[in-house]
Amino acid sequence: MKKNIKILFIFLLPLIMFFGCKERTDLTGPQTVSGRADFTRFVSIGNSLTAGYESSALFESAQMYSFGNLISQQVNTTYVQPVISDPGIGGQIRIVSLDPFVTTQETNYGTLQNPNYPSAYNNLGIPGIVLYDVMNATSLQNSGSHSPFIDIVLRGQGTQFTQAQSLNPTMITLWIGNNDVLGFATSGGANPSAPTDAQTFSYLYGLLADGLAATGAKVVLANIPDVTTIPFFTTVGPGFAQMLTAAGAQGFYYQDHSYMPTQGATAQLTNYSLLLTLVSQSYLADFGRPTGKFYRDHNIPPAQVGVDTTKPFGADPGNPIPNALILDASEIQTAEQSTSTFNYYISSAVAKYPSQFALVDINGLLSRIRNSDASGGTDFEGIKFSTTFVEGGLFSLDGVHPTAQGYAIIANEFLKVINSKFDATYDLVDISTIPGSLYFAKKRHFNIFGEGTYLDPAAYENVLF
Repeated sequence: MKKNIKILFIFLLPLIMFFGCKERTDLTGPQTVSGRADFTRFVSIGNSLTAGYESSALFESAQMYSFGNLISQQVNTTYVQPVISDPGIGGQIRIVSLDPFVTTQETNYGTLQNPNYPSAYNNLGIPGIVLYDVMNATSLQNSGSHSPFIDIVLRGQGTQFTQAQSLNPTMITLWIGNNDVLGFATSGGANPSAPTDAQTFSYLYGLLADGLAATGAKVVLANIPDVTTIPFFTTVGPGFAQMLTAAGAQGFYYQDHSYMPTQGATAQLTNYSLLLTLVSQSYLADFGRPTGKFYRDHNIPPAQVGVDTTKPFGADPGNPIPNALILDASEIQTAEQSTSTFNYYISSAVAKYPSQFALVDINGLLSRIRNSDASGGTDFEGIKFSTTFVEGGLFSLDGVHPTAQGYAIIANEFLKVINSKFDATYDLVDISTIPGSLYFAKKRHFNIFGEGTYLDPAAYENVLF
C-alpha cells in the first residue's frame, strides 16, 4: 500500500508543481500581455504631460507618478525614465505659506541620474516640445521649441520617433500637440508664434501616425484639453471680478487701451469669455496704483510703446493691463478653434488605423470635471477632484500639470481605453494609494487676491508645457 502511494505521489508531483507554479505566477503580479495588449516593450512619446512634469519642474519624486510609469507598474513591464534628482530642473514652485497663500521658485537644481543608460528611455516625454520636434529634433539646436530638456532626454541618439522605433515597441502612448496651442495661449496671445496652422499640424501628425503604425505596435493617442479647463487660465479672472466690485471700480483698461466696464467684466471674467493668466495675479495686486514695478522687476515687456507706469495700473488708458496677461474673446476663439481642429486630426489617425490605434479623450475628461466644480467636483474612488487651483487636487502648483493623483487619474483613463479596445483586463491604479495634494483644513477656499496672497511671477513665467 505504501509503495502504491509513493508511486502515485511520484506520478502526481509534476502536476502539483505545474498548478502550484501557475497559481503563484498569478499571485506575483499582473501579466505583461493581456488580450491583444502587449506591454513587453512599452514606450511613451510626448511633452511635459508625458514626462511627469509637475509644479514647473521635472524631478524624481514627481516622475515616479508619470502616467506611463504608473501604467508600467500595473502591467508588470520595464519602464526606464530619465531620472532627475530633486528638486529637479526647471525651477520647482514651492509653497512658502498656506495662510496667506504664498509661493516661490526653487533656486537649487537637480541633475540627470542615468545619463549613460545604454538604450533609449522608455519615457521619451520632453517638456516644452511641439509636434514638429517628435520626428525632427535631435538636439536643442534644431528644435522647433528650444526646450532645454531636448538634449537631456535625447542625449544625441536621434529624434523621439527614431529612439522609440529603436526599442521595437509593442505598445506606444502618444500625447502631443498641446504646446502647438499653449505657447500662444499662455502668453495671452502675445507670443510671436500663433498656434501651429491646421495644414501643418495635419501633415505632421499624419506622418507621425503612419510611422508609428509601421512599427506594428498598438498605439494609444490622447487629445488636447481646451484652455478653459486649466486653472492657469480660470483662477485669476473670477477673483479679479470680485476685487473690482469690492473696490467700487468703474472698469479697467487692457491690451491696446481697450476698456471693460466692471459690470460687463464680472460676467465675462466668471464665465471664462475673458481669461487672465495665473502670471497676472501678482501684478493685479497693484491694480489702481501708480507703479513702475511691473516693468522694472519682471520679464513681461510693455504691451505697447508709451506705457506710463506713473498712472494707475489697469485703471488708466496710459497704463493698461498688458496683452501678455489676458486672453480676449478673439484670442480664446483662436485657441479653441485650433484645439478642436487638432483633436479632429488626432481622431482621424485612430480612424485610419482602427484595429491598431485607440483614443483617450482627455479633453472630454477635463471638461466633465470642470463642469462638476460648482457641485463639489467629480468622485474618483471616493475622492473628490475639481479643476480649482491647488485645492481641487487635480492640478499642481503651476496650474497646468497634474498632481501625482491627477496623473493616476490619467493613467486609469489610458488603461480603461486599452482594456476596452484591446480586450485586456489590467487592473486600474488605486488612486487612494497615491500621495494627495494640499488640503486646506480650516480654510477650504482661499481668495486669490486675499491679504498677503502672492504667487511668485518669475515661477509662472517659466513654466514649460
